[in-house]
Amino acid sequence: MRYLTTIGLEVHAQLKTRSKMFCACPVEFGAEPNSHTCPICLGLPGALPVMNEEALRLTVLTGLMLDCDIADVSKFDRKNYFYPDLPKNYQISQYDMPLCSNGSVPLHDLAYPKDAQKNIAVPDKEVRLVRIHLEEDVAKSFHFETTTGIDFNRAGTPLMEIVTQPEITSPEEAFAFLTSLKQILIYGGVSDADMEKGQLRCDCNVSVRPETQTELGAKIEIKNMNSISGVRHALTYEVARQIEALGRGEKLEQETRGWDDVMGETFLMRTKESAHDYRFFPDPDLVPVKTEGLLSDVRARLPESPKRKRARFVQQYGVTAYDAGVLANDLELAAYFEKAARVSKKPKAIANWILNDLQSALSTAGKTIKECPIPPEALNELVALIDSGKISSKQGKEVFAEMFASGKSPSAIVQERGIEQLSDTTAIERICDEVIAANPKPAADFKAGNAASLNFLMGQVMKLSKGKANPQMVGEILERKLRA
Repeated sequence: MRYLTTIGLEVHAQLKTRSKMFCACPVEFGAEPNSHTCPICLGLPGALPVMNEEALRLTVLTGLMLDCDIADVSKFDRKNYFYPDLPKNYQISQYDMPLCSNGSVPLHDLAYPKDAQKNIAVPDKEVRLVRIHLEEDVAKSFHFETTTGIDFNRAGTPLMEIVTQPEITSPEEAFAFLTSLKQILIYGGVSDADMEKGQLRCDCNVSVRPETQTELGAKIEIKNMNSISGVRHALTYEVARQIEALGRGEKLEQETRGWDDVMGETFLMRTKESAHDYRFFPDPDLVPVKTEGLLSDVRARLPESPKRKRARFVQQYGVTAYDAGVLANDLELAAYFEKAARVSKKPKAIANWILNDLQSALSTAGKTIKECPIPPEALNELVALIDSGKISSKQGKEVFAEMFASGKSPSAIVQERGIEQLSDTTAIERICDEVIAANPKPAADFKAGNAASLNFLMGQVMKLSKGKANPQMVGEILERKLRA
């Protein structure tokens, strides 16, 4: 029997603010445990929350980047449940009046895992969203051998929750969704989205059902995933587990599971609570938010989206869709390319040097594009030297290697090495005449139809010019003279 997979994601992204959501404590990863706390984020009696306006702006900005509807009025609610890492025993969140609703995240080819990019089920798919709401993060628990420690530095950090429609159909699509969303958040300066630092976390809801069944299967939640590849592995395992269970005739029940990355399997945590178990009610200490005043300010900060940047690179610079995807995949790389390409006569050549030679050199050296020793202007200068015929493509490779090693300009390297290519037509014609006169037999052989003789004559010209003659011009001039 064939089974259909249905996946929905709940993505939590820490916002890039200097202070917490409802107090002035700083947001800082890696600080001394429990050093950034106050009566408000510790939930002490009588402490009153005050909204972080920048967190509101960043959430609305995310909504605009994802084409969401922005609520005219939004409010905060109390979500009641007990965990050791929740100081107040309730979380300030949003229930029925979130800041953003609807919208979508586009999935592009390069967002998929490399091994899945040639077999994408639905190219250019867009995954629709249910909502984006704003809340506060909880503290972080550290589980030791016999004890558990809690660091309240994270408690109260602004946390944005992005909830998808249940329309992701494979672990590979989930991977692509998270990759694309992470890129958009970084483009907007909304979040650093570093999953190793817990700045981007994901809960996965997954169900399977026979293809003849219209009703969705039991929703199984996989909690607190902290890597994109981990999400793919966990979903792959869980889909197979559910199909196997249904095949044995078992009835699956709604539940919450964890993921053991070492064992490579999910495990039961608890049966899932329903929304009414949280006993939501409006937070009496916070007034509703009117977004009209935020929108004009946020629209002025709206950046170009990765999708629009990819399309513009193709149209403006004549690069391929694949090249545009790779260049736009990293915001710093895209900026580097634009600085060089904007003033170049050969933007496609700039793209080729970046994607082939520069990225390879950076990878070998263990450097990022921010640490690149070759300024964008210097790369454009190198392309111009090759295009003008002053150096050959082969010489360009040697000059590039020296540029990367020393940081010198290409013109300086060409001058120091004395390798400027001879492209003067009159000078090359004079050398060709000398070579033809000195080698009558190869010249006659070429005229008689032996095309290989031209290579010998070209070699003699290159030798006489000490390797500086433009090879393409040499070939064209020799052939013209011999056929005359």
